[in-house]
Amino acid sequence: MARIATVYRRDRLEFRPVDMSYIRWLKISEALARRGHEVDIVTNEPRWEHDSKPIVMAQNLRRVPLARVNWNRYDVVKTLFHRGFETLEEYRGTCHPFIISKLGSVVGPTDLPGIYFYGAEREQLYATQERLCRRSHYITVLSRPAAEYLDECHGVGDRLLLVPGGVDSKIPEKGPDPYPGDKGVRCLFAGNIYTQDRQGEANRTLSEKLNTLGGFLAKRGIRLYFLGKGDVSLLDPHVVTDLGTVSYDESWSYMQHADVGIVVAAGPFMHNNESTKIYHYLRVGLPVVSEEGFPNDYVVRESNLGFVVPNGDLEHMARKIEEAAVIDSWDRKGAAEYVVREHSWDRRVQTYEDLIHNVSVGYSARNGTNA
Repeated sequence: MARIATVYRRDRLEFRPVDMSYIRWLKISEALARRGHEVDIVTNEPRWEHDSKPIVMAQNLRRVPLARVNWNRYDVVKTLFHRGFETLEEYRGTCHPFIISKLGSVVGPTDLPGIYFYGAEREQLYATQERLCRRSHYITVLSRPAAEYLDECHGVGDRLLLVPGGVDSKIPEKGPDPYPGDKGVRCLFAGNIYTQDRQGEANRTLSEKLNTLGGFLAKRGIRLYFLGKGDVSLLDPHVVTDLGTVSYDESWSYMQHADVGIVVAAGPFMHNNESTKIYHYLRVGLPVVSEEGFPNDYVVRESNLGFVVPNGDLEHMARKIEEAAVIDSWDRKGAAEYVVREHSWDRRVQTYEDLIHNVSVGYSARNGTNA
């Protein structure tokens, strides 16, 4: 089995899996550990200033301090997103002999419709992407359009792997209702609406869409709730209730007690990034109404638990949300079983198994240690 370091943000922040980037960091690490690999999540938490002793999280899984990491002790270093590779660069780990790098949105040398990074921000990401593609032995992306575009930009060829988002095989039992007093029909948007200083246009677009949709839903006696991260200053509290941010474990209860889960896009379509919330809604048997344009909105159709609606027609979306909330014949259990079978984190890490096994055996043989 391999010794693996997983790396993401270098910010001095608490390790709190609230947004999907942190959740993916944790869940992929957990799934690799369940396969028997020794996995260290390398963080820069403030706690390390006072105590650098590793934190054991589960069998084969620890958190360790970034400032004290020795990359040479690992068979594989796995970075997450552009920031993860930048962290590896800053802490002098890019000479490691086997790096697997994960990308979310793939950006190009010019602004492109469907990729909501622009100007200087996109240029910085693209420069990181170029270095990442030179140094990484494998690069994983979320969707086929992302793979095709990355190869077009950087010629990475057979070093590309497709590893979309996923969901837990086991989730908490349904607990007490966490919502405020309103007992009407609940429509939930759980996710990230970004901030004005990072993907500002996406923040404005998503806020506007949620406000407009919330207004249409209010006329039908349905309340729209937002749960997640981002700048909420543009949300209209009269039609959108902000639930704030909660831990990943707590978020399941909000999904379990909702009537419909929704997905809205930051523009006419998403060129290569997906919506991970689709997997999570379906995991609890929650009907989904998704605005079309995501590479993985086919999952809603395959699950037979929801609707994909035309992009931009929010009044039509409100009608389908109302319809989804009252259908009694949904096969909720079947949809949950489908998403576990096809889209669990444990299913996702199967992609890594052969290449990690081969490199760990080779690395151990070269260094005279046991795999």
